[in-house]
Amino acid sequence: QARLAESGGGLVQAGGSLRLSCLTSGRTFSGYPMGWFRQVPGKEREFVAGVGWSGGTTNYVDSVKGRFTISRDNAKNTVYLQMNSLKPEDTAVYYCNRIATMIGQIYEYDPWGRGTQVTVSS
Repeated sequence: QARLAESGGGLVQAGGSLRLSCLTSGRTFSGYPMGWFRQVPGKEREFVAGVGWSGGTTNYVDSVKGRFTISRDNAKNTVYLQMNSLKPEDTAVYYCNRIATMIGQIYEYDPWGRGTQVTVSS
């Protein structure tokens, strides 16, 4: 069974940085593109960034371009999201999962992890 465990969230002041990690297990994720998503209460989950299976291709939503960097280490079964220059509007629960396309389309029946809370204070 596929498992995803996100970590690294926390409380940070605006302008600060956090590095999120996503440890995958139970399935070989190395052959798939992976993505980070975020969700705030009352809103749909939003695609934030994607990385190709080899790590050589990335894509970001406009709101995080130049501030966030997605990467992966297939040997460690881990996907990362380095977040710099954080803004209060980045506050959300962040999730990772495999993606079907680099614009964040997901596999409908894939399970999700618990996510990690990121809170940015002004």
